[in-house]
Amino acid sequence: MKTKLTKQLESTLYQYCLEQGAYVVEEVSMPDKQGIVDTLSYQQLPDGQLEWRCYELKVTKADFHSKAKLSFIGNYNYFVLPQALYTEVAAEIPDHIGVLIYRAFDQKAMDLAPQALRAPGFLTVAKKAQRQDLQVDETALTSHFVASLFREVDKAKRVQKGLQLYTDDQLFKALKKRSQVGYDVYDPDHNLYDRFVADLQTDAVDALQAELDARNAEYQALQLKYRAHVHPNLEDQI
Repeated sequence: MKTKLTKQLESTLYQYCLEQGAYVVEEVSMPDKQGIVDTLSYQQLPDGQLEWRCYELKVTKADFHSKAKLSFIGNYNYFVLPQALYTEVAAEIPDHIGVLIYRAFDQKAMDLAPQALRAPGFLTVAKKAQRQDLQVDETALTSHFVASLFREVDKAKRVQKGLQLYTDDQLFKALKKRSQVGYDVYDPDHNLYDRFVADLQTDAVDALQAELDARNAEYQALQLKYRAHVHPNLEDQI
């Protein structure tokens, strides 16, 4: 489970990479069992070569010392850290690995911003990364990058389609499961199932009322038409 700070680093790094003119995606499995990199970006250089950058995000000292494999296989490789953590682990970072420091925007500054900010903070380069040769086959890495991009697109499309992707049986089971957790018999408005049924009943009543109003209007129009046909001079007599 990602912490709030981890998500802040991730979204800020994503925007940072976009501003550098790079393509970027999170959580990419590396070829040759080289682990999973937190964020991978690539950029095509003027000479046609591709430049790959790997980023590992760490928010605590325990996280930094995790046994999870560091996938620093790119041409440039970085740790992305909060300032406090960088102070603690700076001496442990290899010479060729760069460091980006995350700093959150001040809440007052965010409130005064003329438009919504695209990231919760900003990154500064505390230590430059040294270039190295790509540590895996570039064709295989490109394939893994594209597969991860497809995963994100598929995820976005699922969110956009929402509940349309689920069968009625799946939705019913989910609704039933939620209705059984902490059912409040004294305050039905707090229960998902009761709210759902109440909304259905309200929608049904509204639909029936609309149908009744339409039929009344049609009946009155027919009455007027009938009177005008049977008693064409009725209005003159009145």
